[in-house]
Amino acid sequence: MTADHPEDTIRAHWKCFVACGLIILSPFQYGVDFGLIGGLQAMPGFLMIFGYRAPNTALGWNLDTTRQQIISSFMTLGAFISSGGAGFAAIKLGRKQCLWLACALCCVSNILMMATENIGALYTGRLLIGLANGFFMTFSQLYIQESSPAKYRGLFLTIFQFCTSFGTLVGTIIDWATAKRMDKSAYLIPLGIIYVVPCILTVALFFIPESPRWLVLQGRLEDAHRSLSWLRPPTAPIDDEVAEIKAAIDKERELGSNVGVLDMFRTKTDRRRTALSVCVVTLQAASGSMFIIAYKAYFFGMAKVTDPFAMTNVLSTVGIVAILINSLIVVRYGRRRVIMTIGLVTCGILQLIIAITYDKNPGAKVTGQVLVGLSSLYLASYNCSKFMRRSDLTFIFLPQGMIASYAWLAGGEIPSQRLRSYTFGLAAASGFFFAWLTTFTAPYFINPQSLNWGPRYGYIWTPSCAIAALWVFFFLPETKGRTLEEIDEMFEAGVPARKFRTYVCVRGVPTADPKGAVRKSMDEEGDVEKVNVEHSK
Repeated sequence: MTADHPEDTIRAHWKCFVACGLIILSPFQYGVDFGLIGGLQAMPGFLMIFGYRAPNTALGWNLDTTRQQIISSFMTLGAFISSGGAGFAAIKLGRKQCLWLACALCCVSNILMMATENIGALYTGRLLIGLANGFFMTFSQLYIQESSPAKYRGLFLTIFQFCTSFGTLVGTIIDWATAKRMDKSAYLIPLGIIYVVPCILTVALFFIPESPRWLVLQGRLEDAHRSLSWLRPPTAPIDDEVAEIKAAIDKERELGSNVGVLDMFRTKTDRRRTALSVCVVTLQAASGSMFIIAYKAYFFGMAKVTDPFAMTNVLSTVGIVAILINSLIVVRYGRRRVIMTIGLVTCGILQLIIAITYDKNPGAKVTGQVLVGLSSLYLASYNCSKFMRRSDLTFIFLPQGMIASYAWLAGGEIPSQRLRSYTFGLAAASGFFFAWLTTFTAPYFINPQSLNWGPRYGYIWTPSCAIAALWVFFFLPETKGRTLEEIDEMFEAGVPARKFRTYVCVRGVPTADPKGAVRKSMDEEGDVEKVNVEHSK
């Protein structure tokens, strides 16, 4: 639907909000796991079984570098594998079926981790839960992208990121509550929490419909009509929306009769969309956030920060507050390129300051306090950038534009209708691969057994943030408030990234010339130009 409907309100769409709200439990589960596993590595109760005594370290215990690498990185490695195979899974399995599979894998992996004291079995459990989390993150976002109205899609994806961060906070709070236990219960209690979301989601999925766009893609138009009738207000033009979805998919199918992995690279338009989707999702890893998120408790402990578990809670809370502020205005404003560029630049500068501060005065109490403060500012910058340009050309100091939220949101919006499962699966896999690379290599830099850089590791991420910021500013298009069909039209027309925000789509509008249509767009300086687009006969 390209125009606002008289009942296009949150109250009218309450069923869609319920469905997407239940699906959003998936990133909460991912966040809980990420928050828990980082804290376990700083718990004496965990290190007594899987680590070794190290009297000369701040914690008194330590974890072998290789074990630390595998425990932290195998989850993201599993997520990389499963999200990379999302396109193949989506050929026969719907979004709901893949989420059910994720729930089952999650429970099996947790049983294995809780029942063992063997490091090999623990590795296996981490890999299996990674496979589950890859499906959780990929198919939950696909469901939201394909089921929510364009007007509220940005809000849903903001809440998606909030739930990821909130899950991380819950995980770190649970770790903080059990960290002082000197037996296995210190980590068994946190691991037991992992069962909660899969059990709830398994039951809840029976009561919500399948993705309507996936149903249309499968040729199940009646089922798609029923799905949209459930998700939309009673008086919404369901027939028109189904027809619009089908027309967009049919238009894409004219490019080829079959859909496969190579189709992501077959045409110039698909190559552009694939490259944009992959690159934007990898921004999360490029910002260096995975280093702080995955190892913050261990990082603070080895840096002699007072009460490292409490400080991890502070960091997670700061990130959530930033997201909450952002969620109040994310649907109204766009300008993701400007917002994300400033956010990445800020993250890079803060990483540099953290590294320099520790390099000049390591181990001091005041240094620990500075590290916590700067790390909190870093997460705030990661979740919110500071400035947004308004139409009156003045600048106001508003929290806006989460890097992670916008990265995953744009990564899901940019792919074409028929290739969305493949393209977004590849993008998610790329994001998880670089997250794995970060978590796998970080112990070499921060572990006292290896290079013992500690917070000096920030030196690496400043240039990474700078490169990412330049890419965002010049190549990332603005897709806020657009339907997926409108996004298809703009990519087919070859609209430059800087003109996406004000481009006027006319697909479905009658024209005098059946072979083409004249579209109008206004660039960022206010000039109006005409773009002639040839359509297939």
